[in-house]
Order: sequence, then structure tokens, then C-alpha cells
Amino acid sequence: MNPFKSRTPALSGPATDALPVTPADGVDLQRVAIALYVETGGTLLIDTQAGEIRSLTVADFSILPVGTRRVRATGTTATGIHALVLA
Repeated sequence: MNPFKSRTPALSGPATDALPVTPADGVDLQRVAIALYVETGGTLLIDTQAGEIRSLTVADFSILPVGTRRVRATGTTATGIHALVLA
């Protein structure tokens, strides 16, 4: 039984997929993330869905519930980043 079969995806979650992120200064994510999951903490330099560039420090195994269009390479030290998306 698939509980997602008749469910309409919602911004409040849950995400329907987790895509690995390779930080890049000039390339947006494949899909806008509803949140980011970070395995190894550090700094994230992101472009938010609102069009702002933000530098955030996160701990290991963090979930950052911010709409994100891009994770920039310059300024990002966190690793194991995954975009939580609505497929």
C-alpha cells in the first residue's frame, strides 16, 4: 500500500524525495527544495526561494526548513547536503 498515491504534495511536507546536492555558484538546484538535510555541519551559503542570499551555520544531521533555489560552493563548508523536494 502506498500512502502517497492519492495525497497531494504540500509545502508543509513530507518531502517526496531527497536529492544529493553538489554546491555550485552558478547553477540552481534541479528542483526548489522545501528543506535541506545536512549530514556534516558547517556553513551553508544559499539562495532562498525569496531571492535572498543567506549564510547559515548548521550542526551535523540538521534539517533546514527554508525554500532553497541554490547552494553555493563558495562559502559552503557543510557536506552531505540533500535537497528535500516535492516530486
